[in-house]
Amino acid sequence: MKKVLTIAGSDCSGGAGIQADLKTMAANGVYGMSAVMALTAQNTTGVQGIMEVTPEFAGQQIDSIFTDIRPDAVKIGMLSSGEIIHVVAEKLKEYQAEHIVLDPVMVSTSGHRLIQKDAEQSLKKELFPLAELITPNIPEAEVLSGRKIKNAQDMESAAEKIVEEYGCAVLLKGGHRINDANDFLCTWEKKVWICGERVENPNTHGTGCTLSSAIASNLAKGAGMEEAVQKAKEYLTEALKEQLDLGAGSGPMDHTLGKIIFE
Repeated sequence: MKKVLTIAGSDCSGGAGIQADLKTMAANGVYGMSAVMALTAQNTTGVQGIMEVTPEFAGQQIDSIFTDIRPDAVKIGMLSSGEIIHVVAEKLKEYQAEHIVLDPVMVSTSGHRLIQKDAEQSLKKELFPLAELITPNIPEAEVLSGRKIKNAQDMESAAEKIVEEYGCAVLLKGGHRINDANDFLCTWEKKVWICGERVENPNTHGTGCTLSSAIASNLAKGAGMEEAVQKAKEYLTEALKEQLDLGAGSGPMDHTLGKIIFE
């Protein structure tokens, strides 16, 4: 069985973060492991609190994993400080980690900045060069490219600029603001639109975590980049189609796709 490590924050309500990552990995047929960088008190209505682990403990978790059950791919999610980012980068270099998929949790879909400026610079300087793929949303891509994105052509030019500047492949997620269900994959070798089916579902908590974890899972299993993204997108679409409706806000998806494995 292939193994995938998620390095991210915990979501106690189970819809995003580490919990969504592990559910996604199990559903995609890989063995999931986690290094928890922060605990969050959150639910479908928002985040009520964050408690970050120490940089030392962050490093210890990564040591524990790589020295025993070495992952075939790594997914990186929310890292809230420059110190944590530095430790993660150093450990991934030390162990020569492969197939790193980075979801740059910098700006929410609504445009709210989620990390401090110093952490943002550390992310770009230390982790982007290690990543095989980054998966920004529209607001994040605007920050990274330094340009406004108003249409599909803007998405293409922004993605190309990010690839040139940071040296990693980019999956620029369209979302409802620009291009409802189509994402743009830009690598050094190819530029391709990954088209998807729009699903009318207001419960989208954890979609970014789920997509990046599914991509990492597919890369771990040996898929090429385009195939890994396409399969991950299909999985996310099916999870949304289950129309799970939990909580008072934007709820989680059904990562099991409605399938009960054991009763």
